[in-house]
Parts: sequence; C-alpha cells; structure tokens
Amino acid sequence: MSVKAVVWDVDDTLFDYTTADRAGMRDHLAAEGLLDGYESADHALAHWRRITDAQWARFSAGEVTFEGQRRDRVRVFLGRPELSDGEADDWFRRYLGHYEAAWALFPDVLPALDALAASHRHAVLSNSSLHVQEHKLRTLGLRDRFEAVLCAAELGVSKPEARAFLAVCEALRLRPHEVAYVGDHPEIDGRGAAEAGLVSVWIDRGGVYTAGAGAPTRRHRIASLAELPAIVTADTRFGAPSTFG
Repeated sequence: MSVKAVVWDVDDTLFDYTTADRAGMRDHLAAEGLLDGYESADHALAHWRRITDAQWARFSAGEVTFEGQRRDRVRVFLGRPELSDGEADDWFRRYLGHYEAAWALFPDVLPALDALAASHRHAVLSNSSLHVQEHKLRTLGLRDRFEAVLCAAELGVSKPEARAFLAVCEALRLRPHEVAYVGDHPEIDGRGAAEAGLVSVWIDRGGVYTAGAGAPTRRHRIASLAELPAIVTADTRFGAPSTFG
C-alpha cells in the first residue's frame, strides 16, 4: 500500500512560526513601549507564548472563535479585559505587521517539496483558519504546491480529532493509509494522524518533544525533511517497523 499524497501542517513544519512570532512580538512590544514592564524581553515573550497556547487550546476545543481567541490573547496579555473587539483587533493588527516581516520557510522545505513534486500529491491540514493560511502560503510562495488547504476554523473540527484527518483524505479521495501526514507536534499531529489511520511523520526539529513520546506502528520520527522522501516512497504497509523512537 503506497503513499500517494503528503498532507502538511504549516506552522513550525513548513513555516518557522516560533522564530517569526518571537521576532515580531519583540519588535511590536518595543514599538508599543511595553518592554519596560517586564524583567526582560524573554520574559515578555514567554508570557505571550503561554497566553497564546492557552487561548489556542480554547479555540481547538470549540470554546471560542478564531477571531475571539486573538482578541482574548490581547486582553489577557495587556491585563485589560475591558478592551473592545475593535481595540483588541487594532492591537493585534499592529503586531501582525511586525510578525509578517519576519516570515520565513525552514531551509529544508523547498528541497523536500521539489523531491516529491512529481511522485506525490500535496495538501495542507492546519488548526488555523483558511484566510490566515492561504495568505501565509501565498506570501511564502507555496500556495501552488498544494491542491487543497483545509483548516479547523472552517472544518469545525481540529487536530488531533480523527475527523480532521479524515476530512483531508476525503478531499483528496484517498484512503487514510494512502496519505502521509507531516507535522511538528507529537500528539496533535503525530499521534492524531496515526490513530486516524494515516502514515504519520513527526518532524522533531531540535528534539523539543523527545521525552515521553511513544512508538506506535505507522509513526515515523525525523529530524529534517530531507528524511521524508525515503519514508513516503518506501513500503509503508501496516505492521512495518516504525522509525518513531
């Protein structure tokens, strides 16, 4: 049973979200005159990341809209729950200007896509919104690489739920075992894809999530996308040895 399509996560898989977010927020806080309220820029950025993770979890659980989680990130970060939607939107929009200026692909992305361009179909499944990810992919020059882009905000279901992964398989008209999913999070991407029946490839850049990770069949762990072609062009039948350690 060969892999016919590769479905990709975007943030911190194709696009270096963490670096762009840190650089963009650092520049934004400096421009807003807010860094003086923190012990250091790193403390401010860590505070922003904790809030982002918490609000994103609420969005993934269906407790708040995509726009709502953005507004709540601003309100919690500033400690100003009274901010109107418009005021929160304006603050976040100013941050986006700095954030987008720092956008970049990981260096292994284009070589991997080029290596698989003729042999595999490609699509995107993201826990973000279609508007955000379409804009990002176009800005980074990648949109034409993917025949479909599916996002949680429009699907109404988020990874790691199987329905999200099965939705992209349905869009491609392929069975789950014919699709490989590549993502950076061991649970949301790695385990979620595997449990939905896809061939799961976890890109573990820097070993961030190494501790406590399991090794179920059909999961593969790589440190670079340079390793991906060997996986998706190999025999990936259920029961084959896993390289996910």
